[in-house]
Amino acid sequence: MSAHEHPLGISFEFFPPNTEAGHEKLMRTRDALAARRPRFFSVTYGAGGSTQHRTLNTVRAVRESGFTTAPHLSCIGSEKAALRDLLVQYREEGIDSLVALRGDLPSGMGGVGELRYANELVEFIREETGDHFEIAVAAYPESHPQAPSFDRDLENFARKMKAGADLAITQYFFTADAYFHFVERARALGVEAPIVPGIMPITNYTKLARFSDACGAEIPRWIRKQLEAYGDDSAAIAAFGEEVISRLCQRLLDGGAPGLHFYTLNQAEPTLKVLDNISA
Repeated sequence: MSAHEHPLGISFEFFPPNTEAGHEKLMRTRDALAARRPRFFSVTYGAGGSTQHRTLNTVRAVRESGFTTAPHLSCIGSEKAALRDLLVQYREEGIDSLVALRGDLPSGMGGVGELRYANELVEFIREETGDHFEIAVAAYPESHPQAPSFDRDLENFARKMKAGADLAITQYFFTADAYFHFVERARALGVEAPIVPGIMPITNYTKLARFSDACGAEIPRWIRKQLEAYGDDSAAIAAFGEEVISRLCQRLLDGGAPGLHFYTLNQAEPTLKVLDNISA
């Protein structure tokens, strides 16, 4: 079976572009990835009114592909009334999938909002809308960067799932065993829903190192050293990245992962190359 007719849940994440050129590029990316018949697209969310509006506009544009599109919804800094209005709007727009996240804690003394944790957000969505939405939440195979311990993080994850989430999407990682260990531990806590690995294609070492430091994803030393050795040779970085990520994806699928969720950074090519290299 070719990657073009993948039986598993391949999905792709976009962020809302802030320029017209960025929007046009995203539409081209959307079309290229839609050809792989994804289970859904997701669109990230930033705090504040303008980015929330951009998220909705991007969701509308991506949905024109005919595929399910799931906006990210963050509870930090949001009041229940505003979230309630947003859920009503999403329902009216025919949106039936969401990615429910805590969101980033505000720097300084900004308001946290009425809902402090993702499990409270999931409960709120279920109270307000019943089973209308398919809800995905985040999972952290290498532990959330702010978690006091791996066990506490796992307990928080299980709480989110039991609050009514349908599936989980992990933070990206480069060590397959971290994912398998996390899934095994989650199953032992009674989590039965799919836990889909999040995949970050490697195209730029500097950006990858910055993202990874911020979100707590470990870049194994052998990968880091090889990327450092390539310096500014972007073609060598892309080729090495394609090989590493393709191998990771194949190992995850062979080990029973229920699909793959790609953090595309609004680019099609790196993800398409990986999909062409893997088989179900």
